[in-house]
Amino acid sequence: MRKILVIVAVVLTLISILFSILPLDTLALAPIGLALLFIFIAFKKSDVKQRKLTKLLFIITYICALYVLGKTYLIKDKVTVDTKFEQEKVDSKKEDLKDLEGLE
Repeated sequence: MRKILVIVAVVLTLISILFSILPLDTLALAPIGLALLFIFIAFKKSDVKQRKLTKLLFIITYICALYVLGKTYLIKDKVTVDTKFEQEKVDSKKEDLKDLEGLE
């Protein structure tokens, strides 16, 4: 039973790392939460000598959770107006009107 829990915890931890790297925002918290649950159950089922791997998985998963939360709530997205592009769009429209007048 413990081996199955550890294997599932390792797989979920790897998925958590992958989701943390990808730009999925808070969707990455789902596998992180599941990983923490399975790691906790495996930790409780383990003997004192067998808890080294589960402690390492706890640390990795907590780092992923902190990274995702920091990336989600501390980094603000900014939308700026590109005035140069807007000016080029207006100039292009004026040139197109002149070309249409020249065809008539």
